[in-house]
Amino acid sequence: MPLTVHRLSPALGAEVAGVDAGTADAATFDAIRKEWLASDGVLVLRNQSLTPEQHIAFSRRFGQLETHVLATYLLPGFPEIYRVSNKTEGGKPMGRARAGTYWHSDLSYMQKPAMVSLLYGIEIPPIGGDTMFCNMYAAYDALSPTMKTMIGGLRAVHDLAFAARGVFANERPAVERAPAAEHPVVRTHPETGRKALFVNPGFTSHIVGLAPAESAALLGLLFQHATQPEFIYRHRWLLHDLVMWDNRCTMHYAIADYEGIGERYMHRTTVLGDEAR
Repeated sequence: MPLTVHRLSPALGAEVAGVDAGTADAATFDAIRKEWLASDGVLVLRNQSLTPEQHIAFSRRFGQLETHVLATYLLPGFPEIYRVSNKTEGGKPMGRARAGTYWHSDLSYMQKPAMVSLLYGIEIPPIGGDTMFCNMYAAYDALSPTMKTMIGGLRAVHDLAFAARGVFANERPAVERAPAAEHPVVRTHPETGRKALFVNPGFTSHIVGLAPAESAALLGLLFQHATQPEFIYRHRWLLHDLVMWDNRCTMHYAIADYEGIGERYMHRTTVLGDEAR
């Protein structure tokens, strides 16, 4: 049975209604994966009701799951689930507050960066807490031929410790145990064959072989270019959304504008991918 799919924005993103990820059979999962790839990187499954076991089982159908380096925020008994929340229980955080409040691609600092992340909205504030996604296929396609030629053979270093200077400052000991990785500035998506920019402000520290000033100037230009409004979809969360994004061709930014407005509690799984090429 074909899925009911609606495009969410001209830039990227689609939503699917009437599908239960927790009980999806093989044919339904194959259809979901096809629509996810066709969405340019973001697919939303509405009205889910997932136990941690179901969330993990559905995610594992994509591949091997990652256990996040920030173990403090893992769901007890379920190390595959990373909790994102501004809630506390017994004076302890129930998840990482203000997670992802910068443009980034999940796990780009690993030798095998993330393929897909799956974030499930269990509690959401009445307003605020949107997540922005940008289409790195479109950002690459919009570059001039000269710029494409110039960056085509460049490689960049991605380092979680680079983020420790700011957003991960409080978790510096755990963060600095994660090794850095080197990836091409332009990667070819292993499933679609399309080229996408693969640098991000959160984790990309520098371009290999360039002087620091040259690297900073080029990365700054690429970051500004990629985050132009025409490449962005802003997701307004509904309760029990399951949002799946392809880290190989998108960046995302979680907007932390809901403090004092409401509580947010989400579960995230992340599936490892292949080495970027």
